[in-house]
Amino acid sequence: MKTTDGQKILITSALPYANGPLHFGHIAGAYLPGDCYARFQRLMGSDVLYICGSDEYGIAITLSAEMAKRSPKEHVDIFHAVNLDFFKALDISFDHYSRTSAPGHKEVVQKYFLDLLHSGYIEERETEQLYSDADQKFLADRYVVGTCPRCGYDAARGDECQKCGASYEATDLKNPLSKLTYAPLIRKPTKHYFLLLEKFKDRLTEWISKKDWKPNVVNFVKGYINELHARAITRDMTWGVPIPLPETDGKVLYVWFDAPIGYITATKEWARQQGQEDLFKKYWCDPKTKLVQFVGKDNIPFHAVIFPAMTMGQSEPFKLVDDLPANEFYNLEGRQFSKSDGWYIDLESFFKSYTSDQIRYAIAANAPETADSEFTWKDFQMRCNTELLGKYGNFVNRVLVFAKNNCKGQVPAIGILQPIDTEFLANMHKLVNEAQEAFNAYKLRRASQLVMELAQLGNVYFDAKSPWKYSKDATLKPAMETTIACCLQCLQSLALISLPIIPNVATKVLKMLQVDSKTPSWERLTNEELPCGHVLGAPEILFTRVEDEQIQKELEKLNAMSSKKQIPTLTPKAKEIAPMKEKITIDDVNKMDLRVATVLNAERVPKSKKLLQLKIDLGFETRTIVAGIGLSYTPEQMVGKKIIVVANLEPATLMGIQSQGMLFAAKSETELELPSFANISNGSVVG
Repeated sequence: MKTTDGQKILITSALPYANGPLHFGHIAGAYLPGDCYARFQRLMGSDVLYICGSDEYGIAITLSAEMAKRSPKEHVDIFHAVNLDFFKALDISFDHYSRTSAPGHKEVVQKYFLDLLHSGYIEERETEQLYSDADQKFLADRYVVGTCPRCGYDAARGDECQKCGASYEATDLKNPLSKLTYAPLIRKPTKHYFLLLEKFKDRLTEWISKKDWKPNVVNFVKGYINELHARAITRDMTWGVPIPLPETDGKVLYVWFDAPIGYITATKEWARQQGQEDLFKKYWCDPKTKLVQFVGKDNIPFHAVIFPAMTMGQSEPFKLVDDLPANEFYNLEGRQFSKSDGWYIDLESFFKSYTSDQIRYAIAANAPETADSEFTWKDFQMRCNTELLGKYGNFVNRVLVFAKNNCKGQVPAIGILQPIDTEFLANMHKLVNEAQEAFNAYKLRRASQLVMELAQLGNVYFDAKSPWKYSKDATLKPAMETTIACCLQCLQSLALISLPIIPNVATKVLKMLQVDSKTPSWERLTNEELPCGHVLGAPEILFTRVEDEQIQKELEKLNAMSSKKQIPTLTPKAKEIAPMKEKITIDDVNKMDLRVATVLNAERVPKSKKLLQLKIDLGFETRTIVAGIGLSYTPEQMVGKKIIVVANLEPATLMGIQSQGMLFAAKSETELELPSFANISNGSVVG
């Protein structure tokens, strides 16, 4: 954190859930991009405060803690420490890392709640929820199993059937049971508080219309705002922030309400540690502050709609997010990272063999900025060997070794510049300026590419000038010295633009150049030349080669871990054919109104892997439907597709979204496929 008069930039990365260890997929979405931007802005002289912390409340944590036979506090303490150690191993440069169970969080969250309540944005409603007489408490959906209301699977989860993909409210389950004790559950009325999000629709619409964010983010947010409705913000449990009202014992605020407020409470905690209680207002209550929030795409609704709406209802003028560089998903060898499936990278083992800079660069060079991307071991090897070692490390080493052996380990004088020298220096400055633009625009992939372009520019120039040919000829020595002086200037620029991405190696290069590496400045390192006679440090090797044998072992380890998680079978499993349903008459068939519709827009439903929210054109009207096809189709694949829809189905609410119909799909045990049309018009009858 700087205390200069530069631009104030408040940076946050999504609070990681303290319910398990993080992996590189998480790092690619919210943490490495946030760290690189923070490091870049510090180089620019901005007044940067980079905030994060553990998200430690919620039903999932209580369930995991109970299954592990420990208290929720013991559970979050473990993973708070695990994830903080992971961030340290990756050199993520938070100015402050807090947690939502820390003292002070509760009061801020309760103040948020009361401000919204007193302004008429929260109201109490009575709903029916599942209750366990045996446990003497209401159970949230994650604690519930039962019979799927659609396919009859008798071990369906409380919110989604893992067999047929149906999504529903827990109260829709048949024969609902407690997941922990398998005691039967009953429906019982209970009161909860609802945030009336629809009251913020006009303000949010006007606000988002002024944002120059990624098109996919803006389009998603606009669609989400159009469908806003009241959402319950309380739960019947004890682990969480209590409701600050009388007669509400046993109820807490839902985790999605309290977690984003954690950014503010973390900043207040940081301010107290500086000995200035109100210092947090310098960042959160000054409209001149630039608030940038780095999240994965699954967190877009909470940061771009719900938290801004909550903040609009506050009595204090807290900042609304200015930029939201939401990234897509980062996978592993073509599949999602999954510890339960054995498809992950053992981090303890990884950091014994590789460096933080190697993985930071590999992720940055293939960052999921506009589409999903993935980590593969072969790509990692190529990035390490061809780019970091072959281009970057090679250029640094050959220049510094040559300067040590032929220039007395000092910066030589720049003599008369030839056209090749002038062109080299001009191209060098051009790449540095482009890198500045890339970092400023959150384009980490482009910045990584420019780092390697600059390293390669230096290598090509060094080869073209061939200074070794002139080192022993006194008459040609000035030309040789000019070449090395230009190359050393390039090394300083290379260290500068690579410092946000590979900070350890870049710092080593600055130290070898004997340049201030504790408080580096973009302006100084860009404009100040290394003076003639400046003594250089000793050259050292920056990278080691990643051998084929290492990569082969990593792939074998990954496949072995995944195989252990699979249930072995002695004989091939017979393909299951779904049983026939009861016979119906033609009258039953004629009751269904099947129509052709075109998908206009498609988005993933937050907190669901299977559900997509589709906006469809039926020819005579547009509708929203929710479909459990997200494991077989991406939103991008659905847009423009003509599908079959049951148009006269009673609307149903799925995951808080009203679905006005159902699409037709063919499903086997392992596959799902949609029938579609090419030319027939929307609204045409199917039958």
